[in-house]
Amino acid sequence: MRVVLGVTGGIAAYKATSIIRLLTEAGHEVKVIPTQNALRFIGATTLEALSHNSVDPDLYTDVESVKHVELGKSADLIIVAPATASFLARYAAGIADDLLGNVLLASNAPVLVAPAMHTEMWNNAATVANVETLRARGIEVLTPAAGRLTGEDTGVGRLPEPEEIIEAALALVSVRDLAGKRILVTAGGTREAIDPVRYIGNHSSGKQGVAIAREAVRRGAKVTVLAANIGSLQISGATVIAADTAIEMEHQVNHLLRDQDAFISAAAVSDFRVAEVSPTKLKRSQLGDQINLRLIANPDILAGVVSRVREENLDVRTVGFAAETAGSHWALAELAKAKLGSKGCDVIVANDVSESAVFGAEHNDALIITRDGKETRVAGTKTAVASVVLDILAGL
Repeated sequence: MRVVLGVTGGIAAYKATSIIRLLTEAGHEVKVIPTQNALRFIGATTLEALSHNSVDPDLYTDVESVKHVELGKSADLIIVAPATASFLARYAAGIADDLLGNVLLASNAPVLVAPAMHTEMWNNAATVANVETLRARGIEVLTPAAGRLTGEDTGVGRLPEPEEIIEAALALVSVRDLAGKRILVTAGGTREAIDPVRYIGNHSSGKQGVAIAREAVRRGAKVTVLAANIGSLQISGATVIAADTAIEMEHQVNHLLRDQDAFISAAAVSDFRVAEVSPTKLKRSQLGDQINLRLIANPDILAGVVSRVREENLDVRTVGFAAETAGSHWALAELAKAKLGSKGCDVIVANDVSESAVFGAEHNDALIITRDGKETRVAGTKTAVASVVLDILAGL
């Protein structure tokens, strides 16, 4: 595989040597594109010796070959590590004032960015907004590790270890084993109105469902996402439909199911909704010290899909998710098996969400169990988990 490794001007640039070594030892061809500032931290000679390719960051050499276009089109994967705050800002703005920036804009290859900077810079509102922009465009941006930084500082901002960077990057490069398959994915968390202002909801961010949808698109599937309260979600190559309540989601699922090859129920669907929704805001001054809400059960969307698949003899594979407060791997496995049996789906993906784990995080630790009893544990970025889920689905 042809990998472009961008290196920007931060003290962590020295770790690029380990990334190059690991990639070349795995048999990949590595083309290193350092920025001019990166070369102030690590020499071109070192990068050339390790990658076995010449290093020339100048946009204005070899212009007859239009090298930024050639490098962009020929890349199977692009990694930028380390990525400085300045680079994130320029990339988010689409600024291409050097070879690396031009190659990124000229390529359709998956891109992984591994930031490294001081904690204050990572937490700065500008950096936060730039990272959100890049992730919304489908760029995989790793969250920096916590630990010792330059000088005496300690905190979030360390470049993740080279092995972690490579694992996450390679997870982005998928075979098109789902080409032509139609997959319906639910993502996010439903909200059930109490009045025009308040609602009953949950902590699901939708990140795992979105990661599955993006990975399925990369693997050639025709993907439809039913997004519950994820904002203005856009996934290149997928159809996104808002379905904010359980009833709305059930309606869309029933409408679309017959045309699907697989249904992945990653959304956190509220089990109950308010029986009588107030048409006007409930006033605290009028309610007093307590409020009594009568709740009624929402439809069990996954169970309904499984039942319909059986009754109508539909050729649809079903994947369910289970967020559990298990406390141990053994307890999680038992809860997952019980849910797999009660729902009747083909695959269950279980998470232990004790102490607010998983929700909103960039990483996940999941136990995947198939109907024939095969168990698979996977931990890593939500993209890496999505890849394993789809590997199992493809095998079905």
